[in-house]
Amino acid sequence: MSFLTDNISQFINTYYLDPIRGDEGYNLVNTITWAVVLGICIFGVFRLLKKMDIKINPSFILSILPFVLAGSSLRVLEDSPADIFHPPYSYVLITPNIYFLVFGITVACLWLSIRLQKAGLVKDYHPIFASFGLAWFLINLGVLLHFENIVVAYVPVFVIGAGTGLTFAFYLIARRLKSTIFTDPLNLSILLAHMMDASSTYIGIDKLGYFEKHVLPSYLIKLTGTALVMYPLKLIIFVGVLYLLDTQFEKDEESNNLKMLIKMVILVLGLSPATRNTIRMMLGI
Repeated sequence: MSFLTDNISQFINTYYLDPIRGDEGYNLVNTITWAVVLGICIFGVFRLLKKMDIKINPSFILSILPFVLAGSSLRVLEDSPADIFHPPYSYVLITPNIYFLVFGITVACLWLSIRLQKAGLVKDYHPIFASFGLAWFLINLGVLLHFENIVVAYVPVFVIGAGTGLTFAFYLIARRLKSTIFTDPLNLSILLAHMMDASSTYIGIDKLGYFEKHVLPSYLIKLTGTALVMYPLKLIIFVGVLYLLDTQFEKDEESNNLKMLIKMVILVLGLSPATRNTIRMMLGI
């Protein structure tokens, strides 16, 4: 029995706890685990938003984005060599733990915003909800700039410029092909987030000496010898997933809400690392 317990303990430490303690990135085991957890969380969030009587539409997704920026900048605060946070508190700010923390704060702000609307203090909860996230992001950014200096100022220019340029080129091609799926503003926003993520990965690895922590991208980068591979990888996934979402879901309201939630998650999964990577490289962290 002791032998079995020791093996289980070693397995948990090796594949789950040690990567968090050492911020070592991902391995195949915890990658699969977090993917399953993410899937379960999507349906949990879907049920929660349904209970709160919230319609998942472009306005709601737009109001969520400041919280993505806030969560990403909070992660950079933990990365800072200024040691702003110390263990065990710093462990809460490492992926995937930070997602649960940001989720909890976001839901609390959402609940408060809805209460303000019901109390007649605001006409629409979306702007006040977004403002909470924006204020949080600006505070994080202010703290970062207090402790750190801007080292590589061209990084955000490149990431935003390359991401926007590639997305616009894709839009022109999609419009010429008369594709309504790939000219949809929300779908293009998802592509923009992931093109910025790919751009931040490329400049970080190929130009600034950073390394990739995720299993599949790391394998492909080593295989090809360049992080440019992230562009076709992101594009292939983007085209496939969004095509399935926009053609295979039913047209009823509940199915549409679930589809929009999945799109929101995909958008967050692109914008979050893009923001974190860009801020880190800009500050030389």
